[in-house]
Amino acid sequence: MAAESKQEQSLLEKAQRVLPGGTFGNTAADLIIAEGKGSHVWDENGREYIDYLIGSGPMIVGHGHPEVTAAVRAQLERGTTFFANNPQGIELAAAIADAVPCADKVRFASTGSEADAFAIRLARAYTGRDKILKFEGGYHGYSDYGLMSLAPKTPGNSPQPIPDSAGIPESIKEDILVAPFNDAVAVESLIKEHPNAIAAVFMEPLQRLIPPQPGFLEAMRELTRAHDILLVFDEVVTGFRMSYGGAQQYYGVVPDLCTLGKAIGGGFPLSAVAGREDIMALFDANRTPAERFVPLVGTLSGNPVAAAAGLATLEILKRPGTYERYFETGEKLMTALSRSLESAGLEAQVVGVPPMFDVVFAPGDVRNYQDTARADSAKMAKLNGLLRERGILKGENKYYVSTAIDEQDVVQTIGIWSDAIGAMRST
Repeated sequence: MAAESKQEQSLLEKAQRVLPGGTFGNTAADLIIAEGKGSHVWDENGREYIDYLIGSGPMIVGHGHPEVTAAVRAQLERGTTFFANNPQGIELAAAIADAVPCADKVRFASTGSEADAFAIRLARAYTGRDKILKFEGGYHGYSDYGLMSLAPKTPGNSPQPIPDSAGIPESIKEDILVAPFNDAVAVESLIKEHPNAIAAVFMEPLQRLIPPQPGFLEAMRELTRAHDILLVFDEVVTGFRMSYGGAQQYYGVVPDLCTLGKAIGGGFPLSAVAGREDIMALFDANRTPAERFVPLVGTLSGNPVAAAAGLATLEILKRPGTYERYFETGEKLMTALSRSLESAGLEAQVVGVPPMFDVVFAPGDVRNYQDTARADSAKMAKLNGLLRERGILKGENKYYVSTAIDEQDVVQTIGIWSDAIGAMRST
């Protein structure tokens, strides 16, 4: 890595003084990103990276896209927040309702964690039931309910959930059931063991990087419908990324509710709960008995600056050919990474879909969290470090592809992979 500048060193020291662990909690403390443009970012020391972190997903059209920047700048001149309906938020809700198959109505929040927590509450209020069935390894935000069996140290404890954080009450365990992803038989068994008790099957249609097996999502739709359980898709990540209508459009399975985030805010804090008219009516005090009403109020919910950025982002994404090019780029990258690993003789595979993928250092099929838990995390950390040294920035377990990645980026990325993987093989 390049030598630290005095400015960077000063910031690192200040971060250690004022931040727990010297970090916001997202990335390593020694990484300070100062600028982003298109598909690249620069750290405080001026080192340039091809960006496959993209803010953990929101910058799907790249950093500083001129149309998004213009929309934000125009709104800034008119005001930053009002705690009231505004034209940009209304138009964004309409765009979401037009695009997302399950979305009759939309209600905004600020973060994916908030949207997921509200969707859980909404499902319970609608059904009058308390239990939520989720999948081991599924991420649904940082609420007490979301942080159950996301990354259990001893996987395979279905149906009992394991808290992923200190401070979560023991009582939470009573209302969460856990099943292995891609196992419809296990889900059906749990539903039958808890008749009339489960409010929702709450799931990522593509769990982290693991695709659903053929027929799995369809089975979830059939089972939930047969037992009067709501099917909720967490599309905070997959919404407007897998297709313009999200993973539910891509896979052809429509849930009752979904949550959205990341892409819909264009780089600003914004999320949403969207779904069927009769379920979403519980957010409307004028249409719902007081005992069933679910309040959802947020100081920045539907913020006009975030909505303006989101509208501009969606306008870019829905243009003809955008997703075809996007997937073509991702497929090139996945193929090249697989070939590089194979040529190096490493026991590893590329898992995911063209918009987001990564290496799993383990043999055999990857169908659920237990399969990913077999992976060699030390090798993954080693490769990530080698890549960062050579100018690729990514998350610990994911490459996010943006539409800003061009052919030159692809060629450069492949070269860096070859060099870094070669260095791994020689150590």
